[in-house]
Amino acid sequence: MPQSIRKLVVNLVICWSFLTGAFAFLNATEDSVRLVLANDRLYSSVNKSTGAIDQLLLDGQDLLGARNYVTPTPGGAGAGNNGIGPYLDCYCTPSGFYTPGSIAPRYKLIKGVDSTNTAYGGIVMSETYPPTGQMLEQYWFLREGETGLHTFSRLAYYNETRPFLRNLQEFRTLFRPNTPLWTHLSTNEELYAPLPSKNATASHVTVQDATWYMGKTPDDPYVVQMSDYFGKYTFHDTWRDHGVHGMFADGSTSPDGSTFGAWLVMNTKDTYYGGPLHSDLVVDGIVYNYYVSNHHGAGTPNITHGFDRTFGPQYFHYNKGPASATVNDLRNEALQYASPVWNVDFYDSIAQHVPNYVPSSRRTTWKGHIDLPEGAVRPIAVLAQNGVDFQDNALDASGYQYWADVDPATGDVEIPQVKAGKYRLTVYAEGIFGQYEKDNIDVVAGKVHTTHARWREESAGTELWRIGTPDKSSGEYKHGYELDETHPLRPREHRIYWAAYDFPTDFPEGVVFRVGESRESEDMNYVHWSVFGGKANFLRPEPYYENVNNWTILFNASDEQLSKKREATLTIQLAGVKTAAGNTDIFNTSEPYANLPYTVAVNQQELEPWVIPYYHSSSCAVRSAVICYNVAHKFTFPTEVLSEGVNELVLSLPAKATNYEPALLPQSVYVQYDALRLEIK
Repeated sequence: MPQSIRKLVVNLVICWSFLTGAFAFLNATEDSVRLVLANDRLYSSVNKSTGAIDQLLLDGQDLLGARNYVTPTPGGAGAGNNGIGPYLDCYCTPSGFYTPGSIAPRYKLIKGVDSTNTAYGGIVMSETYPPTGQMLEQYWFLREGETGLHTFSRLAYYNETRPFLRNLQEFRTLFRPNTPLWTHLSTNEELYAPLPSKNATASHVTVQDATWYMGKTPDDPYVVQMSDYFGKYTFHDTWRDHGVHGMFADGSTSPDGSTFGAWLVMNTKDTYYGGPLHSDLVVDGIVYNYYVSNHHGAGTPNITHGFDRTFGPQYFHYNKGPASATVNDLRNEALQYASPVWNVDFYDSIAQHVPNYVPSSRRTTWKGHIDLPEGAVRPIAVLAQNGVDFQDNALDASGYQYWADVDPATGDVEIPQVKAGKYRLTVYAEGIFGQYEKDNIDVVAGKVHTTHARWREESAGTELWRIGTPDKSSGEYKHGYELDETHPLRPREHRIYWAAYDFPTDFPEGVVFRVGESRESEDMNYVHWSVFGGKANFLRPEPYYENVNNWTILFNASDEQLSKKREATLTIQLAGVKTAAGNTDIFNTSEPYANLPYTVAVNQQELEPWVIPYYHSSSCAVRSAVICYNVAHKFTFPTEVLSEGVNELVLSLPAKATNYEPALLPQSVYVQYDALRLEIK
């Protein structure tokens, strides 16, 4: 149907609703073709033949456009249809991607009034995937007085004859428009940019998986303001402080100059995995809600007999502003809903319709008082799976996770709406090596209990020096958090295509860091490569090996410092590491560096290697990240290896160490340093 006719038909439906008085209350209706949820401002409709919303209007403005098959961003996958959403999509079947709703969907229309006397309507789409028996469900709810959709997504698998199916590699909902209305992307308050124009995307050059070179259209607003490179990972974010992301219309493409926003509000994060260090795609021309993925090497749950998890709620919010409104004006309006205590009464009211949702009667507020070590900056408390690192909490597919900032002045912390259960408490902070962990924290529904903890920074003696800030990121090093001053939007450099920063040019003699003289932001790269250049390097297509895999640290030690000391400890904390396993967590016997040996030589005496296992591997810097799966190791050696005067440490990756990459991605193994410290006792 042509866009103009389509819009006319939808507007006639809305006008008819007003004339018949249907919009005096929330409207939830169904016919043979579609199910509709509408109130006085927002109209949404699920197409029964596809299982997706394909009509969505705010105050009469079409937010989706016509449905068609065009991939608007690099690396697009899944349904491939634009002009739809929010809809459910997964990489969860033996063959890979699956978008439920077109085989034999079942629908349920819900109408009700919640405990606040507010009318609501809901739609449930269910479909069973015939080859495996997996059931996928998508839930949409609309309340009177709101301009957004509350969403839940469910996956269930019951099959005793095939108890292990596969890992749940991706599980997501997407708002995927196909309209010129939208002009900008927004990741967070700091990061936003114009969408590349159709002319720019038509002229792009693919430089690596999901990354385009846009320099052939130098006058395009994206190129002028943001970068010569556009990739979906540029706009990723880390979950710790993330609340809202989406798309913005600046008024230049709307009929009356009004601005619009389409936002995913992460009002709850307890059904995601990976804790506050998890990062993922959020927006790239599509607004994502990624419940599960391994994009940056995160762990994913296994789909086994009995797997039954409902993810959510999250809230797709749509808003409108005057022509003068900015992207952050509309974003901030949506941000007010990014709280787990928002709309709790409503969620309790619809719990009867949403399997596995945990109502507030089975939750409570957890409080903690942490005796923090001196110098702790931005401390945070995490409750997640008992007995394991919170980064690995996908090991328990039914687990929940929570976190909140600790007040550095008082040590107090409070987390509302915590599901009853047993948790590990983890506390960490910027500036402090190591972290505090305590298992068997009991959270009892309806009871508020304060956990007391005394945390002291780990120590192996007198500190001689440290490099970097222990903050679980490699952002403080060259090309990390540094701002790109050549573009008006000044993105942080790590977000741009990694090959734009040529390591041999920056460090022609390799990295030589002199403690007390050198600066992390200038003299130490944010990635330690084994090889630079080659595959997926648009600017240096031939591999470069000289002075790449060995990095040197020089430091002075006095006789007074070394006197009567017997043992030295070198702590290395990594913000991410890529072994030859990539981000798959699969051991491949054909890859000699699936388990990666990392070596340190002290004054030419080599220490026992640290073998980093394949299941700790990430795809980090090449996907624009400086925070991925964190690991750490302590090298110990006798202090007699050290000498008065200048000492030398050489940090080494295996020379020319690569892996087979079926996709257009760099083959080199690499590590990204969080912080390093040398102590003696």
